[in-house]
Order: sequence, then structure tokens, then C-alpha cells
Amino acid sequence: MLGDFMPYLAMLLVQVCYAGMNITSKLAMESGMKPLVLDAYGQIFSSIVITPFAFFFERKTRPTITMPILFQLFLCSITGATANQVFYFLGLKDSTATIASALKNVLPAMTFVIAALCKLEDVGIKTAAGKAKVIGTIACVGGSMLVSFYHGHTIDITESSIHWIYAENMAASSSGNGTSLLGTFLVIVSCVAWAIWLIIQERLEKKFPAPYTTTSVMCFMASIECTVIGFISEHKISEWSLRSDIKLVAALYTGIVCNALASCLTIWSIKKKGPLFVSVFSPLLLVIAAILSWALLHEKFFVGTLVGSVMIVAGLYAVLWGKDAETKQLKRTEEMERQQADDLELAN
Repeated sequence: MLGDFMPYLAMLLVQVCYAGMNITSKLAMESGMKPLVLDAYGQIFSSIVITPFAFFFERKTRPTITMPILFQLFLCSITGATANQVFYFLGLKDSTATIASALKNVLPAMTFVIAALCKLEDVGIKTAAGKAKVIGTIACVGGSMLVSFYHGHTIDITESSIHWIYAENMAASSSGNGTSLLGTFLVIVSCVAWAIWLIIQERLEKKFPAPYTTTSVMCFMASIECTVIGFISEHKISEWSLRSDIKLVAALYTGIVCNALASCLTIWSIKKKGPLFVSVFSPLLLVIAAILSWALLHEKFFVGTLVGSVMIVAGLYAVLWGKDAETKQLKRTEEMERQQADDLELAN
């Protein structure tokens, strides 16, 4: 009983981890930490933490890392780690934790579009599943456009009774509390990079089934890439100081809690329940981030943000339903073909 419940608890914890990252990262950037510096530290810390897992858990089962595998790992580091988080943190700086969390839900739709363009996914527009995926994609894109271009009236909600003085001081001293079009655009670009990584990672997993080693190598490569990019952008040594408490907390939290712990829990949950099960929990990030932002950062809610978020979540579930229906239909077809082959063999 407890074992069946653990994947649900694990994915709930993952969403809490990512929501916390949005809050701590936003506060660190409002205190003066540069997004590229935060990203570099996050990758460095995650590489240090994940490497022992790869060594102890996969030292006997790890396949040989060939040059083609190493090249695919490099592509994974560029897309899934470096580009994904660089664009996300840059977007989060000019956005809010709630909007960034909402836009992250366009990932399944982006993955479907890219896979269809690369002819890795059959659209199947004549089937109910295909129509659901297309309509869901349109809803996700429309919702993200609404979040980006329209705010509308402020939704009157009772102010939080929680007063985090540090957060209030940061918000008061920050000049970038508003949401810009560039910020939302960069978060969407990070989703595109992540979608490309998912496609590459799926192929890599078939040839190199060692998730901890894959994550460790990817984070190590990304730590080098992000550090180089960070130094090119922010070459002053003072910008890399972690003397501020919130900067150190944000860097450690991003690297250890999100890039390491949340990644391990996600990999474990995929192994137990499959990728579709993991995707279904994505909207919880929006809910948790919205509650934390309201309670701790006193973030305001707008009609456009609410309606756009609902469209994105509805579109997400439509795409996931379509994909699940296609998977079940494929399994039924394979079982029928297998049964017909067995019957033919018995007849002969």
C-alpha cells in the first residue's frame, strides 16, 4: 500500500522543489544576483552531488561511453541543461514565479510540435487522439499568448497574513517587479530547448540506459558551458560572490534540491509509473508557486494570468490524453497482431 503511494508523494515533492526554486531564485535575482551566475553555480553544485550516485549505483551496469554516445550527451547538456536553464532564469528575472510556472506547462505541446515537424510523431488528425493533441497544442499556445500580452484587472484576494520581511524588502528595493514580454518569451524558449532535449534523451536512453551517469555527465558538461557563458557576460569577480545569504541559498537550492534531488525523484517515478504519470503532475507547480508567491512575495493576480493559466493546463491535459489514447491503441494493435501470429502458427 505504501509502495503504491510513494510515486505520488515523490512527484508532489518534485513540484514543491521546483516551486521553491522559483521563489528563491527570484529573490536572489532581486537582491542583485545575475541569472547566468545563478545558473552556473546551480550546475556546478548539481554535478558534485549527482556524480557519487552514478558511481555507486551504476558502476557495474553502466554501458561503455562511445564517441556517438558522448556526442549525444553533449547535445543533451546544451539543450536540456544549459539552454533550458539559461533562458528560464533570464525569463524569470523579467517575469513572476507564477507566470513562469504557468508557461512551463506548454512543454508537452512544444514537444509534440517539434516531434511532428521532425516526423517522429504522427499527428493523426482524423482520430480523436490526434484532434485532442492538436486542440491541446492550440490551447497551450493561446494561453501562453494571453499570459504574455494581456493582464486585465487585478483579482481581489485577501492579502496574506504571512509577512516575510526579507522578501518584502527585496520586492521594495527591486525595480524589476513587473512582467515584460521578453521575460515570458524567454521562458517559452526554455521550454523549446527542454522539448528538444526530451526527444534526444529518449533516443539516448535506448542506447545508453544509465540515467544517473547520463545526468552526471550532462550536468558536468553544462557546468563548464554555463560557467564560460557566465564569465563572458559577467566577468567581474564581485558578481560571483556568494556572501549574501539568499544568493548562497538560491545556488545550493537550485543545484542540490532541483537539479539533483528532483531529477533523481523524477527518474525514479518514470521508472515506476512512466513519463505520462510524471507529466500529469506539472500543473501542480503552477498552483504551489501561485500560493507561495501570494503568501511570501505578495504577488498580485490578474484576470489574463488566471484565464491563460487555465487554458494552458486544459491544453496540457488534452495533449496528454491524446498521447495516452494513442499509446493504448498501439498496444492493442500489437497484441492483436501477436495473437494472429500465434493462431497462424498453431494452425500450421
